[in-house]
Amino acid sequence: MPYIRLSALAGLLLAAGLAQAEVRIEGPVEHGIFISQAKDLQPGERVLTRSNQQIEPTGQIPARLGTKFGLRFSLSGKRADDTPLTLLYLTPGVVTPDGQRHDKFEVVQKLVVGAPQDVMAFEFTESYEVVPGEWHFLVFQGDRKLAEQRFTVR
Repeated sequence: MPYIRLSALAGLLLAAGLAQAEVRIEGPVEHGIFISQAKDLQPGERVLTRSNQQIEPTGQIPARLGTKFGLRFSLSGKRADDTPLTLLYLTPGVVTPDGQRHDKFEVVQKLVVGAPQDVMAFEFTESYEVVPGEWHFLVFQGDRKLAEQRFTVR
């Protein structure tokens, strides 16, 4: 009888381990400026891009409309019903036209199981968003930090 209890306990521990599979970053995290051919964008204009857009590796970001910068990474262990990602954009203080100061933007993003890569990016589309200083990007799943990167906007 002790053998059966031990087997059952081992089975429960194995099942619990599978249920606790963690999402994690596989391979390198790309960071920098997403390269675009668009020039001299006006406020409100946005360039449609493909998901495989090339990234120029850098932490120095030009403070101009149309600049898109951030991270691209691959996640393993994703499940459709899993805890979504929380993307935190810590800014040097974006002041919106209504006079509100925003030191952070938060985006909650569902995990897409079939997606080969995930992206966290910010594109300057309005003049008030172009704020020089340190921008700090953080990617969380629940309470677990998966990635972070600092950029200096000049």
